[in-house]
Amino acid sequence: MVKSTGKRHGKKEHRSTQPKRRRAPGKTIEARENQLISMSVDLAARQIRAGTASSQVITHFLKLGSTQALLEKEKLGKENQLLQAKAEALKSQKKLEEVYANALAAMRSYGGLVDSSSGDGQDDED
Repeated sequence: MVKSTGKRHGKKEHRSTQPKRRRAPGKTIEARENQLISMSVDLAARQIRAGTASSQVITHFLKLGSTQALLEKEKLGKENQLLQAKAEALKSQKKLEEVYANALAAMRSYGGLVDSSSGDGQDDED
């Protein structure tokens, strides 16, 4: 036989043990948006648990869990990786062009030093 602790397994007791804390609004727009999103998700979860969620809320979360939504999310992630790779390739190409330009400049200056110090006789022939 299971002993009863006298406590119910309801949500009301759990809520009463948690103090309601008000968080300060986010200092940046992004922080505020994230805070509002978090609060909205919490509210939707409470409504779904209580059975008071609107059909729009339920449909929204059903769509989030669908195979199509998961595939779209994966596709967006891959596209993001591709864009990052392209950006890195452009940076790499610019660095390579810079190295080639520096190498050409060094060869030209080296060639100029060799011509002036070799004494190839151009001034002596006049």
